[in-house]
Amino acid sequence: MIRTILKDLGINSEKVNVDWSPAKLTEYAVKAGEGVLTNTGSLMCKTGKYTGRSPQNRYIVDAPKAHENVNWNSPQNRPIDVETYERLYNNVAAYLSDREVFVVRAFAGADRAYARKVLVVCERASQALFISQLLVRPTKDELSNFGRPDITVFAAPGYSTSKEVDGVDGDAAVMLNFDTKVIIVAGTGYSGEIKKGVFTTMSYLLPVEDGVLSMHCSANVDPATGKTAVLFGLSGTGKTTLSADPNRRLIGDDEHGWSPRGIFNIEGGCYAKCIDLTREREPEIFDAIKFGCVTENLVLDPETSEPDYSDGSITENTRAGYPLTHIPSAVEPSVGETPSVILFLTADAYGVLPPISRLDRTEAMFHFLTGYTSKVAGTEVGIVEPQPTFSALFGEPFMPLDHMVYAYLLGEKIAKHNTRVYLVNTGWTGGPYGVGHRIALSHTRALVRAAMDGSLDYAGYRHDDVFDVDVPRECLGVPSDLLEPRKTWEDPEAYDEAAAKLAKLFKENFEKRYPGTSLEDLTTLKR
Repeated sequence: MIRTILKDLGINSEKVNVDWSPAKLTEYAVKAGEGVLTNTGSLMCKTGKYTGRSPQNRYIVDAPKAHENVNWNSPQNRPIDVETYERLYNNVAAYLSDREVFVVRAFAGADRAYARKVLVVCERASQALFISQLLVRPTKDELSNFGRPDITVFAAPGYSTSKEVDGVDGDAAVMLNFDTKVIIVAGTGYSGEIKKGVFTTMSYLLPVEDGVLSMHCSANVDPATGKTAVLFGLSGTGKTTLSADPNRRLIGDDEHGWSPRGIFNIEGGCYAKCIDLTREREPEIFDAIKFGCVTENLVLDPETSEPDYSDGSITENTRAGYPLTHIPSAVEPSVGETPSVILFLTADAYGVLPPISRLDRTEAMFHFLTGYTSKVAGTEVGIVEPQPTFSALFGEPFMPLDHMVYAYLLGEKIAKHNTRVYLVNTGWTGGPYGVGHRIALSHTRALVRAAMDGSLDYAGYRHDDVFDVDVPRECLGVPSDLLEPRKTWEDPEAYDEAAAKLAKLFKENFEKRYPGTSLEDLTTLKR
């Protein structure tokens, strides 16, 4: 059956390895020189030139159905014509046909009612190991009845693209065809492109075909009450770190859907940043990096093979991909009830946003559509220090539809379920980047826990007129001055100037991205 499917896809490889175990894939990858074992047992691979996502090499195929649905006004959604896509498709299929390939069958979606079957054809065993750990692993019965996939991925890191041969600029290309549900990842060994390609495709399919909200968020649950929380945020804002709380059970760290049945993880694993990782600060993530895990671009001690997590000489974007089963507190299956709390995480490089503030529905919709944060070093090619940015929906690169499609779905659910919403600054305080310092993780954890269990509301709130948010007066375990960022600056007038500047940027960005839309319109947003 697999060979028939591959032949229909244009791949006629003589040697096809299907659904190999993590041990077998690891053994092959080491023998083939794709990676080395660390002292914890993880397979460490260097991804080559590309150590992060490369937005300038990513395209969406302007096919008939996608042409009608995709938000082409977003600079993230770069169109490519069908003819160029087919040219690259045929070239990559021919390239893979000449090689031994590793096939992975998995699901995108822990709730099978909304899941999609995914077939990934990999040039490298290490990438097959990665995606088999990151997606939802089928049972034996599900594999025996898997049939034809809903989504197909070609992963060919050794194929170098060119204008002359493939019709695209540069030596790498990531192409998403929503009409045929095919993803091509060529010329880059950064496995995050495979993961995010699947998520972007799901973020197209779930709202369009199922009316389900796709979310770039982590999620966890209180084991005592069953109450769930979702944490939105771009890479580097703390989604993975804050969701891996030993006092709660992890549903997932990055990608979820919100259906009428509740929330579900789109993945079956985690892709955590490793820079400056310690067991003291993040014990669950630290201990998850063991056999079966794929680590990327770590610097190892030549004698002991011990990773130096503080060494970012290859990239600040060092990563670890591991299955949820490596997290002792993970929920199985990774689904949860309707969220009672939503947290928007932002790494404020200006150092002026409160460490946490409560939002009403209108403010929540505004910040969801605004998506302010700072891009951090290594997440994308060329980013070497935090840069203030606005990424709608806290994940615009992965949300290909009109922003209002996602905003309507979220607003509808907030109103229906009376979900509490908070804006959490995991960035700087005491001054901007380069002057102030990053808010201590221990303080952020205390604030997040108080928001999740409702105790943050006990002392009441003060209104911040500059950002039009409500700031808690106190929180157990958090210095009172931290809750009022103006008091953390040596020069209060400099804070006022910086705060006014950011508030102005919020307004200008919203007016530019959503002309003619007022805040009042957000409360009556219709599908």
